[in-house]
Formats: sequence, structure tokens, C-alpha cells
Amino acid sequence: MSDLKAKFLEVYSTLKSELLNDAAFEWTDDSRQWVERMLDYNVPGGKLNRGLSVIDSYQLLKEGKELSTEEIFLTSALGWCIEWLQAYFLVLDDIMDGSHTRRGQPCWFRLPKIGLIAANDAILLRNHIPRILKKHFKGKPYYVDLLDLFNEVEFQTTCGQMIDLITTLEGEKDLSRYSLPLHRRIVEYKTAYYSFYLPVACALVMTGENLDKHVDVKNILVDMGIYFQVQDDYLDCYAEPEILGKIGTDIEDFKCSWMVVKALELSNEQQKKILHENYGNKDPACVAKIKALYNDLKLQDVFAEYESNSYERLISSINAHPSEAVQAVLKSFLSKIYKRLK
Repeated sequence: MSDLKAKFLEVYSTLKSELLNDAAFEWTDDSRQWVERMLDYNVPGGKLNRGLSVIDSYQLLKEGKELSTEEIFLTSALGWCIEWLQAYFLVLDDIMDGSHTRRGQPCWFRLPKIGLIAANDAILLRNHIPRILKKHFKGKPYYVDLLDLFNEVEFQTTCGQMIDLITTLEGEKDLSRYSLPLHRRIVEYKTAYYSFYLPVACALVMTGENLDKHVDVKNILVDMGIYFQVQDDYLDCYAEPEILGKIGTDIEDFKCSWMVVKALELSNEQQKKILHENYGNKDPACVAKIKALYNDLKLQDVFAEYESNSYERLISSINAHPSEAVQAVLKSFLSKIYKRLK
């Protein structure tokens, strides 16, 4: 484990201990044990990329200056706020989707004696974020900017989830609704703001920057987030499950995936008929027909061209930015995702 990740995990333990002794609530042993178990199960289990990106980004914005112990702690605390936000979204997302596993273990709500108590646990996760911000940032000149940032990104993400849910309503499977603009809207709001923009925005706010002056940075990061999700949609279909860590089910789940949207765009009438008759059907024979059609349409080549065009467009946007430190942050993000295999 890298030194940075080890320090980051130490900050998790500190924040957890503070939350489990929050003076605003009269704790009992039962309630404290419940919350501790819930946090350990849902918050630190992922790859932690979003949280660690706050520290990486802040370090690059400081142009190589060594961070003080306080700076490492505060950037880590903000990183953990993003991981808390992610946990809150995922606990609810799994209930809404009726999912069974998450990060290689049963979803929280599937565990014995948890069930729909998980909905209240998610609300608790959401409420921990302002508790962390209040304890560690209240005296800072940028405190209100952080609260605004988290509130706005949460609102955008929730709206993205809404568009996704109402587009894929059970019993109303209508492929003709799916289009590239719709795909882009869902991804922009559901994923790009909190996964790509939020970590960099946290680092910018901590360096005293006004986010209103960094709309160009936001646009580049949102574009990157969309490219990331298109990769995800592609890997869902083509990556080996043992490399990806899960079995892709976008076809069976009738997802508004880049793959199906591209297929609709490139298909003739006969091919469209195959899509309409088989997409969203859990029968392996139907899934195989969709995958065969993707191959006929050469979607692997279409994706390779999309990936290369996206990379060139992003690099030229990044190079046009006046600040070399901001360029370094954006290039660091792009290098982590370009041509990834999982």
C-alpha cells in the first residue's frame, strides 16, 4: 500500500471516531456499533480514486511544494467527504436497482436484519458530510464555498439518477427513446460532476480559487467523465469479467448504454428490428444476438476511433489552459483513464 493511501486510511479512522462521538446525539452502545459497522461496510471498500484525487490535485496545484501535516489532513478529509457521498449514492442505488452485489460482497440492504433500514443509513451517510465539514473547515474563509459545492454536486447527481430511472422504467421498454444526447445528459449529471469535477473543485477551493473563474476546467472534467463512462459501457460488453471484476449486464438491464445508442445510429431497418426484439431480454440467446450485431456494426472499431478523437480533443483543451499547474492536474486525471482495461 502506498504511503499516501496509508495516511488517507488513517484519516478515515479519525473521522469515524469523531462521528461516533458527535456531541449532537446521545449515543448508546447499540447505536454506535450499528453506525460503525455500517461505515466500515460501505465507505472505505472501493478503489478510493475520487478521495485520493483531492490530495493528488492539491499537490499538483501547489507545484511540488511539500504539503504540511494540516494540508494532508484537510485534503484527506475532503477526499473522504467524496467517498461518503459515493457510499450514500451506492447504498440507495442498490436498493433502487434491486442489486445483489457491490464491490464483490452482498449489497448492504441484502444483509440479514438490514433490509430497508439501509435507506435511513444512507441518509445518515449524507448527513455525516456537513458534520465533517463543520468540524474541520468552519473557521476557513472557503467554508461556505465547500458547502455550496457539495450541495450543488449532490443535486446534479440526484437529477442524473432521476433521468436514468425514468428513462428505463420497468414495463416501458422503448428503445426509440435512447439517443446520444440523452446518454450524454445522464452521464454528465449522474457520474461526471461528482466523480471528476468534485475532487478537483475541492482542491481548487482549498487553494483559495474562485470556482466561477474555472468554468473551462469544469467543462474539461465533465467531458472526461463522459469519455470515462463510454469506456465503462464498452468494457461492460467486451472486457473479460475476471479483469473487470464483474459480469457486464447492460444489455440484459436495458441500459441506455453508448453501445446501444451507437448501434441504433448505425443500424439499417433489419438490424434495428433485431435490437428492438432482443435488447433488454435476459435470455442468453437474445444477449448473444445483440453482441453479434455489435460485431457486425464493428463497434470495437467505432469505439477505438471515439477514444482516439476524445483523447486528442481533451489534450488540446488542456494545453490551451493558461495555468501549467491546472494542466498538470487535468493530464494526471486523463492519464489514469486513457486506454484503461477495467
